[in-house]
Amino acid sequence: MPNIQSFIAAINAGYTFKDNFIIIGGAMFDAKAVPEVHITIPLSMMNRHGLIAGATGTGKTKTIQRLCESLSENGVPVLIMDIKGDISGLSQIGTINPKIEERSKLLNIPWQPKNFPTEFLTISSENGVRMRATVTEFGPVLFAKMLELNDTQGGVMSMVYKYCDDKKLPLIDLADLKAILQYLMSDEGKVELKGEYGSISAATVGTIMRKVIELEQQGAESFFGETSFDVRDLTRTDSSGRGFINIMRVIDIQSKPKLFSTFMLSLLTEIYSTFSEEGDVIKPKLCIFIDEAHLIFDQASKNLLDQIEMIIKLIRSKGIGIYFITQNPIDVPDSILAQLGIKIQHALRAFTANDRKAIKEASQNYPETEFYKVDELITSLGIGEAFVTVLDERGNPTPLVHTMLLAPQTRMDTITNNELDEIVSRSIIAPKYANLVDSQSAKEILVQRIAQSENQQTATNSNSNETKSTKEEPSFLEELSKNTMVKQIGRTVTSELTRGLLGMLGFGRRR
Repeated sequence: MPNIQSFIAAINAGYTFKDNFIIIGGAMFDAKAVPEVHITIPLSMMNRHGLIAGATGTGKTKTIQRLCESLSENGVPVLIMDIKGDISGLSQIGTINPKIEERSKLLNIPWQPKNFPTEFLTISSENGVRMRATVTEFGPVLFAKMLELNDTQGGVMSMVYKYCDDKKLPLIDLADLKAILQYLMSDEGKVELKGEYGSISAATVGTIMRKVIELEQQGAESFFGETSFDVRDLTRTDSSGRGFINIMRVIDIQSKPKLFSTFMLSLLTEIYSTFSEEGDVIKPKLCIFIDEAHLIFDQASKNLLDQIEMIIKLIRSKGIGIYFITQNPIDVPDSILAQLGIKIQHALRAFTANDRKAIKEASQNYPETEFYKVDELITSLGIGEAFVTVLDERGNPTPLVHTMLLAPQTRMDTITNNELDEIVSRSIIAPKYANLVDSQSAKEILVQRIAQSENQQTATNSNSNETKSTKEEPSFLEELSKNTMVKQIGRTVTSELTRGLLGMLGFGRRR
């Protein structure tokens, strides 16, 4: 085993950066802290994406917390998923304890209690800034995935979107989608559809309708609608230049992984579509931390994985850094793992033969090192310790180093409901999204069109002095018009809806 002098020389050569970096901890050698060797990450590389992995209880959440603090201090806004509710402490001042004090001394890095500007977001009934999106903005590909449609059903969904584009029928909420599906199965709809698009099976439409209703029962009707969330609101800074930490509360949707994962993909593509190209950056425009990352990749088709990989490759040119948090690196597909330049690996546990196999595979994901036996040490790392490798200022991987990570300076616990209510009540952007805007959309436009058609027919009959009765049996649209309230007219939806990243993902793009 090399001596301490050669270790210090190698680590200093890899982690000594000139400008704009954050400190995440101190090096360890032979299970001891090396206080003169600090482990840092250049801010200019924080948009090269990253992985934070480790077994439950090894300190991943606290690592994320300290990273968010450091980014905010350097003016970089953050979006982070709060699965368990324990990341909310970023909004409150931390409290010193003997363990924090001891760690601070070992690392020779002062600890100061702080809190940071936070914004709480929600896509469900949780208290916070409401994040909504329209059915159009999701697009047919992701919507079909969320509903778990087969290829035939997904093709019908794409046709429905195309029909709505052509007929200028905005799909805002699930009521619009259900109305269109019902109309296409009515006598009028079947005739119109067959003439321009071809016939579709009533059984297929019925299956899609049932799945839409199931989605409603998961609470999705409160997510789809307007006002759509403007992703530029994620990049705010406070009066002192600190980046806002946007905490997305997803505590109550753990049983709804399809809604969560599909929303995340839609959000990433919306960010890509909205933000301008940045090229090389001094620091990221936004860093996104995705907890329980396996939810995005589980059961994904090869085509969808290819599309996710494309997003990861391209979005960093917009100054966006994405960080996946999971228990084991093998939860992330190899093609995407290869795009992650910053890796922080906490301890893994070997309870079974499969665990040992997974540990061996995980150890091979990191740079080779002469200073550690990675596959052995990775099972015995202490809480708040991790193997770390980042990218240097030239984009080259730094040496793998056993690191004692800094403790968060904010509260390492959840916040109370009263504290949450107070933060949300002070939010500048919360009123912007508080009320559901009931815009004119597909359902209402269908009603208006039948009414105009009837008025024109009445005028024609009057001019020709012909007395004709209306239809003996009301059409689907007539029945619909009897039970529809006139909605407030919302924003204009253009006839051409550009969907997604380079037209591949099928997402709508706001104009």
